[in-house]
Amino acid sequence: MTPNPLALIAEVTHRCPLHCVYCSNPMQLAGTKAELSTEEWASVFQQSGKLGMLHAHFTGGEPLARPDLTELISAARAAGLYTNLITSGIGLNEARLHALVGAGLDHIQVSFQDSREEAANWIAGAKAHAHKIELSHAIRRQIGQKKIAFTVNLVVHRQNLDHLEEMTAFIEQLGPERVEIAHAQYYGWALANRAALLPTHAQLENAVAIVAEAEKRLAGRMRIDSVVPDYYAKYPKACMGGWGRKLMLINPAGKVLPCHAAEVLPGLSFENVREKPLAWIWQESPSFRRFRGEDWMPEPCRSCDRRTEDFGGCRCQAFLLAGDATVTDPACSLALSHSIVESAVREVNSAAAIAQPAPASSFVQLQKQSTELWTYRTGPFK
Repeated sequence: MTPNPLALIAEVTHRCPLHCVYCSNPMQLAGTKAELSTEEWASVFQQSGKLGMLHAHFTGGEPLARPDLTELISAARAAGLYTNLITSGIGLNEARLHALVGAGLDHIQVSFQDSREEAANWIAGAKAHAHKIELSHAIRRQIGQKKIAFTVNLVVHRQNLDHLEEMTAFIEQLGPERVEIAHAQYYGWALANRAALLPTHAQLENAVAIVAEAEKRLAGRMRIDSVVPDYYAKYPKACMGGWGRKLMLINPAGKVLPCHAAEVLPGLSFENVREKPLAWIWQESPSFRRFRGEDWMPEPCRSCDRRTEDFGGCRCQAFLLAGDATVTDPACSLALSHSIVESAVREVNSAAAIAQPAPASSFVQLQKQSTELWTYRTGPFK
């Protein structure tokens, strides 16, 4: 029998006030009418607890767009889950933060696009940077009253890596216990904008050195997690810990997915928590069993010593790049289709691309759909 999942990724809404050009969410977003109700999410959390899950990660879109987020946090805590809010911070003021912590919020992760306000707002497509700084100070005050863990997530890419040293110093001043230096992942809008987001070899080498120095300087004060982007790695990541092995994601409409991008894969249908119990979906559904284990693997994965470490890499990336979800992730240096990734890397490192990088006007902007879905707002941060 398959071991029970460790964590639930709760995509409680696709509404979002930002328009980040690196957004990896699906291009077709679930509308507000399809969202699970408070009671339906409470049932999901109860089922998750009975399945032995340990964590509930609240994400979106922007989870603060849900006016019932305090009730959702409370329901997850009642089910015995450690609660983590992954947020842009827009829609959160000090009073609401206090209420969320009182309801059982254990951890908050705030995303930053840059250390420079103009650049950060440009990447986010909204004037959010100043608010995020104020919110970070409020979180530190909250930590002084009642323990809550604080992480800053910094998404890095070609447009901001050149001043990573400045950004790490900026984050240090915010005082989080942990920082994720997360390279953009090329799904959704990020894949459409890959030519302008994929860093160069020189940028990456410089970034690795900066992170190593920061880790040494901040040891014991702030933990830094950073991973080399897929396109420059020798082997692929074990996406989501392996298909259907550790994590479940439930989208706003109740579909249960092995990862956030799984709906791009043709020929797969995903069960809904409104129709099937979570335990059955995890153990028995064809979608979760499709790429679980090793039986599906082609060569070179089938005979590779790393097959129990990376599980053939990401199925969605295999489909998006090679057109076939059953092949080895093209990010793997051993993949038969690795030339696809090599070509993308070669293009961004060409003399012409380095001399004249893609201008801002070349970005495919996140459509107005995210704004149209953003229906809930709080007052100005105070």
